[in-house]
Amino acid sequence: MSEGTMQRAAQRDDRRDQRDQRAGRLRRVLVCAAAVPAVLVAAGCSSGSDGAGAKPTASSSSGSGSGSSSASPSPTVQAAPYRRLPEACAVLSKKTLGELVPKGTKSAKKGTSDDTSSRASCSWSSLDNNGVKGSQFRWLNVSLLRFDSDANRGSGDKQAEGYYAKQVQDAQSVSGAKNTKATPVAGTGDQATAVRYDLKKKEGSFKQQTIVARVENVVVTVDYNGAGLAGEKTPDAADLAKAAQHAAKEIVAAVTSANAKDSASGTAKPSPSKSASRKASSATS
Repeated sequence: MSEGTMQRAAQRDDRRDQRDQRAGRLRRVLVCAAAVPAVLVAAGCSSGSDGAGAKPTASSSSGSGSGSSSASPSPTVQAAPYRRLPEACAVLSKKTLGELVPKGTKSAKKGTSDDTSSRASCSWSSLDNNGVKGSQFRWLNVSLLRFDSDANRGSGDKQAEGYYAKQVQDAQSVSGAKNTKATPVAGTGDQATAVRYDLKKKEGSFKQQTIVARVENVVVTVDYNGAGLAGEKTPDAADLAKAAQHAAKEIVAAVTSANAKDSASGTAKPSPSKSASRKASSATS
């Protein structure tokens, strides 16, 4: 099998695996979100009623045989802090892309989305052909998901927390994965976890790194893997992990920056938390 054929096969496998994983994650979080009960605000009741919102009885002090029930106020939730997402294919600097996908900095493929303010993704691939010594393959995918506050599903932050937890759990449950390890990542948004594992494919041994981070009501997922093809040595997992974590910090900073105007003008209420802003700012230092 030629190296070009192996590269295309590896890319197809990676895209199919990542699409299947993300589709499964999204289906589960949407099902969970739909199951969350609405938070109802109990209506006030008179001293002669049996409970909240009960109609007065015929023996009530008004002497009337019927009465109107108190109207329940509409449920309210705190507005989501972040109202937009950055352009997914522009969240990483040229320098960072050069480190992660050295031969694929211009290979960006934007994911399809019917609402880019809530969902966005971009992927890159790189093949460093070393002739008879084989080739080094790299694949990078960045996805961003923003949650709006909703009376039925809850605040955007709480929804993002739930999705974040599911993303981490799914990353640790990939079929065929070996040597799976999850560790917290400091200084990356409000929450961040790195999951690494080895995955054997017909093209070679892949080292997978998945970084899941949450900043306010936005969840960032970085999927990054590498493999030595056609006899080339397998890349060092620690090096891949370091590069993926650096990318995640840079993306979190881009999310905060994209919402900076809303925060300054007061159009986003409430504005992003100071703690999240400090964490995102530290990613660029």
